[in-house]
Order: sequence, then C-alpha cells, then structure tokens
Amino acid sequence: MQAGLERVVVGNEQLVFALLVALLAEGHILVEGVPGTAKTLFVRMLARLLGLEFRRIAFTPDLMPSDIVGTNVFDPRDATFSLRRGPVFTNLLLADEINRTPPKTQSALLEAMEERQVTIDGEPQALPAPFMVCATQNPVEYEGTYPLPEAQLDRFLVRGRTAYPSALQERELIARAVGGFDARDLDAAGVTAVASAADVRAAQADVRAVFLAESLQAYVYAIVAATRAAVDVALGASPRAGLALVRATQAAAAIDGRPFATPDDVKSVAPLVLEHRLIARPEAELDGIDGHAIVARILAAVPAPRE
Repeated sequence: MQAGLERVVVGNEQLVFALLVALLAEGHILVEGVPGTAKTLFVRMLARLLGLEFRRIAFTPDLMPSDIVGTNVFDPRDATFSLRRGPVFTNLLLADEINRTPPKTQSALLEAMEERQVTIDGEPQALPAPFMVCATQNPVEYEGTYPLPEAQLDRFLVRGRTAYPSALQERELIARAVGGFDARDLDAAGVTAVASAADVRAAQADVRAVFLAESLQAYVYAIVAATRAAVDVALGASPRAGLALVRATQAAAAIDGRPFATPDDVKSVAPLVLEHRLIARPEAELDGIDGHAIVARILAAVPAPRE
C-alpha cells in the first residue's frame, strides 16, 4: 500500500501513519492543514487502495443534518415513503472543512461516529462496515467557521496534520506535473486496490487481539491521569481517550508487524490521540503552551515500564 501512496502523494509520512492507525483501530481522524497540502487526496488514495466505497461532503453554512444522514421521501403516486440514504452510508466518509457548518449539523455525525448507525424519523439505520470518518479543517481560516464542540472532538480517535513538503519533495511534485501527472486522475496514475473491505475488517479483528501487558495498561492510565493533573490543563483526557490510546497502541504494534505492544508504541500514538482532546488554561495559551507541548512534557515525566 505504501508503494501505491507514493505513486501520487509525496511526504507527510506522519499523516499516513495516523490514517492507518485510525483505520485499523476502527476510529475516526481529524486532519488539519493549510490549503493545498493534499488532505483530500490522502483520503481518496486510502479508499482506492483498500477497495472501499468513498463519499465526500463539503461542509457549508447552509448544510442540513438531512443532507448528511438522509431522509424519508413521500411519493404521491402511491402515497408511500421511501428512504433516501445520505452520503454517510459509505465506508470512508470525507467531511471536508467540517468546522464551516453550524454545530447542529456537526452533531449529526455524532451518532454515526459513535454507534455506527444513524436515526432517520425515529428508525435506526446501520452503516456499512468498515466505517470511518475523515474530517478536515483549515486551522488558519477562522472567519465563517464554528469550533468543534468538545464532545465531537472526543469522538475522533486521532488528529493528524499535513505539512508543507521539503524542498526536494516539492521539486519532485513540480517535475511530476511537468511530466503530465494529474493527481485528480487516479486511474491514469495506475492506482488500483490492493485489499478489500473484507480484508480491512479482518485486519481490524487482528488489531483487537494485540497483547498489552498489565504494566503497559498501567502506563496508559498514568499518561491519561497526568493530563488531568497538569497545571496548564483546564480539561484533561476522558476515559474514552484512555480506551482510544489503547486501541491506537494496538494498531501501531500491528503496523510494525508485532502481536504485542511496547512502550514505544504508546509514545508514538499518544500525541495523535491526546493533543486535540486537551484544553489548555487561558494563561498557558498566552505563554504559547498547547496540547502538543503538554503531551510532550507528560511523556517525558511519566516513567515507561521496562519491556
């Protein structure tokens, strides 16, 4: 799959890792980055390589909840209602610029993300498996945006970031474009599926079987508890965050080809899992202290168990 990604995208290895962790851990990912750093392309590529159904929703101020989940439509010809499913009924849902729509519409995703189902006119409707939400938001365009509520942020297993490529990588992108490459045409790029939805479900089952020793479980708890006791934190990580850290740790071990997790697995995913869940105190924010700095300090302070 790595070779397939490299056919189209260059760099951002950390985002690739975050996407795989979210997918294998049966979670969702929030992707932040400035425009033009291939946020949408990464998700399209992942869906194509894994043979998953892909849908995209452009979140706008006038988007309604029914535009996401669907609605029952009345047919006057025979006086019956029929279900018109919304784009949420897919395997990989790209919620593009999710913070551009009001909280009421943002919350329409909460049930889907947590329960893998939606409720339409009082009737629950199961979503396909696997199901994953990849939401993007632009951190520099604040006008016309709505902050994601803490309850929704907590539903994202990890947060990934795109970054500008290095000079060498950007020169490679330019050379590809001059050579006629078009990232919008994945067929011409020779990108084909290397797996299927059944393969993804089997891999997710394998991840759940990855072994975490009791000492490592205690390490996970100590890290989560430390976020609540940190002097610069107004709101620490929830118990859901601890469970997310466990599942992400299992995924990291599986990506490395091991049936057991290590402290290094915890350290590799802790920033992805915890940073977006922490709310720093106002005085800490004024000093430039954010979730990244807080998690780094906690990982340095909490002793890791010996393997």
